Amino acid sequence: MGLRYRPVPELVAVDLPGGPGFVDALRAVWDTGDAVAPLDPRLPPPAARELLRTLAPTRLVGSDGAITRLADGQGVTEGDALVVATSGSTGEPRGVVLTHDALAASAAATTKRLGVDPARHHWLACLPLAHIGGLAVVTRAVLTTTPLTVLPGFDVDEVRRIGRSRAATHVSLVATALRRIDAVAFTTILLGGSAPPGDLPANVVTTYGLTETGSGVVYDGVPLDGVEIAIGTGEQSGGAPGEVLLRGPMLLRCYRDGSVPTVAGPDGAGGWLPTGDGGRLIDGRLEVYGRLAEVVVTGGEKVWPAAVERVLAAHPKVAEVAVWKRPDPEWGERVVAWVVPADAASPPSRDELAEPVTAALAPWAAPKEVVVVDALPRTPSGKVRRRDLV
Repeated sequence: MGLRYRPVPELVAVDLPGGPGFVDALRAVWDTGDAVAPLDPRLPPPAARELLRTLAPTRLVGSDGAITRLADGQGVTEGDALVVATSGSTGEPRGVVLTHDALAASAAATTKRLGVDPARHHWLACLPLAHIGGLAVVTRAVLTTTPLTVLPGFDVDEVRRIGRSRAATHVSLVATALRRIDAVAFTTILLGGSAPPGDLPANVVTTYGLTETGSGVVYDGVPLDGVEIAIGTGEQSGGAPGEVLLRGPMLLRCYRDGSVPTVAGPDGAGGWLPTGDGGRLIDGRLEVYGRLAEVVVTGGEKVWPAAVERVLAAHPKVAEVAVWKRPDPEWGERVVAWVVPADAASPPSRDELAEPVTAALAPWAAPKEVVVVDALPRTPSGKVRRRDLV
């Protein structure tokens, strides 16, 4: 008997809004053994073309449902399930290849940690499905056969209605969305995307993870089952934060260009993902300080923007805040706070914001300048684009 030819699995880009049609398309592609690359329907044509070039899908499911074969597309490896673009908050997006095994591990660990019961619970997906925070809600519901409602995007009135009616019990949100709903209407809210506000309801679980980890893998500072955390060089020197390293079955297989980002860790073994984030382990809990590349060095002292943001976010005159830097002739760099005021007619002064930061952190961490803005520049997944703070 001759060998049976097995075609190379394809990568199918899906350019559909959130809803039953997206879930049906995902299932249909997976049923054929192919992988899905979710696209963001909100992208302008030039950005969409560049993303298609980066991801190199072989077929495209358009917004009208029509399927187009694309030139110069590349297949995937058997077992691959998703190719998801990174958010691009620190540079050009990259395609992250996640396998079915990785998605299954993520879904199982999340479901176990949250105690989700498909017979009693219901997921709501209302974040962009082109990003892992929104997409993971869909994949974990599909893989665990948990009921699921998918919205085209975050509609505050619809999310409020669904929560109050108990049509859904579990939802994943970013901080800006959390502020606009009645949080206690849901059994559990997963919160990711950016630094959490100071006072959180008891039913809100903060998550830490990357596209490369297939969604959040650390909940309220504690790793999910099967996830290991190590801190790279840095923490051992005076307690300063080092780079957060992660290892576990949820990690990506590779990037779309074939490169594998994992490295050897402190234990000498491989498989550790360097996150680019600074952090420490305190009594087994992970405390994340922020991107290592985003440390502000002012007068020789290091300031972590996320730590300052957490202090300022608790100020009653602050609705939203982002901390970054500007060049300074004396200090090299100065700490600057971009603030969306709670009351536009009465924005906080620099002295009002400097005082709590000095008390909680250090004098050099206090903002030397405050910029009042109407809104903060964010990626679709809710992260602040610091490079757009000018």
